[in-house]
Amino acid sequence: MLKVAILGGSGYTGSELLRLLLSHPEVKVTAITSERLAGLPVSDVFLHFRNTDLRFEPLKASELEKKADLFLLCLPHKASQETAAFFHDKGKKVIDLSADYRLKSSRVYEKWYKTPHHFKNLLKKAVYGLPELHREKIRKASIVANPGCYPTSVLLGLAPVMKKEFIDSDSIIIDSKSGTSGAGRSPAQPFMFCEVDESIKAYGIAVHRHTPEIEQELSALAGTKLNVIFTPHLVPMDRGILSTIYVRLKNKVSLSAIRSMYRDYYQDEAFVRILNNGVYPVTKAVKGSNYCDISLFLDKRSGKGHTLIVVSAIDNLIKGASGAAIQNMNILYGFDETTGLTALPLSL
Repeated sequence: MLKVAILGGSGYTGSELLRLLLSHPEVKVTAITSERLAGLPVSDVFLHFRNTDLRFEPLKASELEKKADLFLLCLPHKASQETAAFFHDKGKKVIDLSADYRLKSSRVYEKWYKTPHHFKNLLKKAVYGLPELHREKIRKASIVANPGCYPTSVLLGLAPVMKKEFIDSDSIIIDSKSGTSGAGRSPAQPFMFCEVDESIKAYGIAVHRHTPEIEQELSALAGTKLNVIFTPHLVPMDRGILSTIYVRLKNKVSLSAIRSMYRDYYQDEAFVRILNNGVYPVTKAVKGSNYCDISLFLDKRSGKGHTLIVVSAIDNLIKGASGAAIQNMNILYGFDETTGLTALPLSL
């Protein structure tokens, strides 16, 4: 039985990790931390965990080291750097759900996150944890950098067509909409009910920190450095991300040919569903699940080539965070990749 510790377990991603891992047949959760809630039973904070006697404890790395084989870090950006390095140095495996090990360039990290990266050698060793792109590297990794939620929806949406001879790599425009859980569980005025309800707003235009992560992975797929235009929006729902992505094709290609490319690319992927012609992804259809639904459309009125419009939907807390972490864990330890992740989406 694999012993797992969840560090920073009082937020949405930590609670979703615990929910999924409590029914994972190969795992025992041996510790869950929260500085603010240390000493409290988990069931006092999350009422749906009546079936566990776990208590929150402080993050004392030297004591936690003895309790688990794998450490799942749901800590804030900047805070994960040292914690991940400590457990890695002790020979433990780490899956970091923050952004601290996603960007391969410390210079890029420091530019976008406004803080130094103190573990540059470990940054180079970390594997970007999107299984559909890096499965074999994840299998051999000691530290996995779990992808961001927006990047997951975009990268899965574009990966099959990211060939520089196929697309105009300077034409990528991404419009993404997220539920409020993407902002975390800490109370803040912009995310209060009265601020969010009956409203939608764009934010982080041209400065959102997921931008370099998207560009890093798309550039690797395309074989050439590229930039994207990325605009996220906050919408009045609890969870889910819907991304609409526009990219110019260099030549005219039929929609059926593109759909065939996508189905061939993802034919062995359990969690990516390419929808039939004219079927639109909706966030409710993936809510509570590890699925990514993708649909494809072609605008034939745009000059020499056509514009491909990709729409993708994920649950930001599952495929965009906790479910992806468990998928990575399953790969790391040789479990069936779908173990603990086969529940159907929630209907309500």
